[in-house]
Amino acid sequence: MFEPIGLIILCAGLASLLMGRTAPMVLVVLCSGLGAAAALLIGAANIQPAHVVLLLAVLAMVVRPAGAAFFIRAVTQSWPTLWLTLLVLYGVITGYFMPRLMAGATEIIPLGSSSFEDTGGTVPLGPVSSNFTQSVYMIANLLCFVATLQAASTDQGFRSIALGVLGLAGFNAAIAVVDVATYWTGTQAVLDVIRNARYTLHHEEQIAGLKRIVGGMPEASAFARFTLGLMGFSGMLWISGLWTRVSGPLALASFALVLLSTSTTGMVGLIPVSGALYAVALARALRARSTAGGTLFLLALPAAAGVFALVLMASADLRTAVLDYVDLLVFSKASSNSGIERAAFNAIALQNFLDSYGFGVGLGTVRTSALPVALLSHVGIPGTLFYLAFLAAVAWPGRKAVSPERRGVRGAALMACFALICGDLIAAPNIEQGLIFYILAGLAAARPARRAEPATRSAMPSAQPLATAMR
Repeated sequence: MFEPIGLIILCAGLASLLMGRTAPMVLVVLCSGLGAAAALLIGAANIQPAHVVLLLAVLAMVVRPAGAAFFIRAVTQSWPTLWLTLLVLYGVITGYFMPRLMAGATEIIPLGSSSFEDTGGTVPLGPVSSNFTQSVYMIANLLCFVATLQAASTDQGFRSIALGVLGLAGFNAAIAVVDVATYWTGTQAVLDVIRNARYTLHHEEQIAGLKRIVGGMPEASAFARFTLGLMGFSGMLWISGLWTRVSGPLALASFALVLLSTSTTGMVGLIPVSGALYAVALARALRARSTAGGTLFLLALPAAAGVFALVLMASADLRTAVLDYVDLLVFSKASSNSGIERAAFNAIALQNFLDSYGFGVGLGTVRTSALPVALLSHVGIPGTLFYLAFLAAVAWPGRKAVSPERRGVRGAALMACFALICGDLIAAPNIEQGLIFYILAGLAAARPARRAEPATRSAMPSAQPLATAMR
């Protein structure tokens, strides 16, 4: 049945259908920040708000002849879509057959519920409930990717989705502030309407006296990974000189939220993402293409790091507190109960990969704690190659002249995908990376419609090379 938040989102989704083909996808973007909400509860299944709106958006797309034709061309002629389709097909097929064909051949940590009693340990390989749910999620990701390509085939649609992601960054930051404020004032019930999912939620936990920030997500790790992607997107827009009055403050706010989230995923992920942003800003400066935001970032980051180091040197108490915080979240993580448990997940999953002769034990079958291990154990070598080919097709398919705005947004989308992958390398229970990842990948892969055709009969989506997109 529909939950109150589900009815609100359903009404908003129906209203968005009257506002043009791009509006539903912008709403999908905004709803992706409600990861702890369930719009619809079907048995034990939680249907998130973003998926409800996505269904409306896809239906509105395929009922139109031009939209249906675009979808068919995307699947058959676009390399990014083709590789993603192969990954989804292989995952769905293995998710059904491998647990049955190899039943009992290896011991697994099931991702979902199985026919065996849940003891928290290993059980013999067999079908689990998440084989179905993960298949549905991956199909939804494919549809979301194609719908983004179609919506972003016009300049107006492309800009609307990009601004929608910036709006999501602001929405995410606002929920995080409310999360912390309601926790310390004992008014957490205010957020119950968007925390109604039936899976375990960790929104009342502390570490080192700090509230673990979860925002609209089920746990701090998911929030930090999500916010890290938004930081990469808004930070890259700022460096590129796009919507700087909004993108700059949102990048800084997202950075602060990741830093304060008390998540190992966020703390470790900040290093490569900040380094990548700095490298891009430096490369633009060396080519005499730096913007005001890029120049400020180049100067401010080392200056802020230097000032912080001096403050730490001057205050022994502060230095001790900061080092203890970093040690707790990073250096001591591997020896903690959570770290030991995650290492065990990965070790067992790698053994499952070997026992399956490299084909994987099926999409959604086992629980892992890192994306590479999840890929190998779920979809094996074939699925991992399909995934890598998809990333390559999104990033480096060929050159095409585009406007500076498109080039900047594509670079920002690629940076955001990189940031999300950094988070997934640290903590990923499966290969499903969420709708926001495929929306961003769609922005990076979209290209404008041919001028000789109407916007609804756009040319096939392609992708922009990483080097060109980041200029």
